[in-house]
Amino acid sequence: MSDRGGNDNDMADGDESAGETGGIRRSRLLDYAEMGGAEPPAAPVAASEPLTSDDAVARRRHEFAVLLGEFRRAAVLVPTDEDDAPLVGDFGGIRWIYAFSNESALARFAIARGEGGREWPYQRLLGARLLDAAVPAVGVPCGVALDVGTEGEGVLFPPVTGIVPEDAAVDAGVDVDAAMEVRG
Repeated sequence: MSDRGGNDNDMADGDESAGETGGIRRSRLLDYAEMGGAEPPAAPVAASEPLTSDDAVARRRHEFAVLLGEFRRAAVLVPTDEDDAPLVGDFGGIRWIYAFSNESALARFAIARGEGGREWPYQRLLGARLLDAAVPAVGVPCGVALDVGTEGEGVLFPPVTGIVPEDAAVDAGVDVDAAMEVRG
């Protein structure tokens, strides 16, 4: 992996990486993935209690607000393409900027894509900078997908009021509480 701000080498280092792979240089991404444990992912777990009570909704909103605050203060890894632009994916009419909490999470993503053997350059950015500057600069509905490829750990920060600036929020001007009452 390569942090654009650092002096990291390419994905593979030296001759010792060629031993087990028959002369093919081994990607350092595989080392990061192995550090996270080689156990297969756990079986899916049923969702916790349904959102039926006001207390459960309030508790989950609070938990998400805490998580959002932690993300905004954290430096995350944002993989970049050959043009040094953030790596993104489009899903459901939203463009998602991929971000990772550490190199192990980025390695799991690379391996899940079948691209664990290549170099993955990245930039370190504060979560707040992604949400407040990068998302609005995209020019289309855009959010941040944190730790995609890490089962049970991924989080989506969608382009809605309270997460991104109002001019980038898809729900700007919508009374969310009134909309929830209509649904509920």
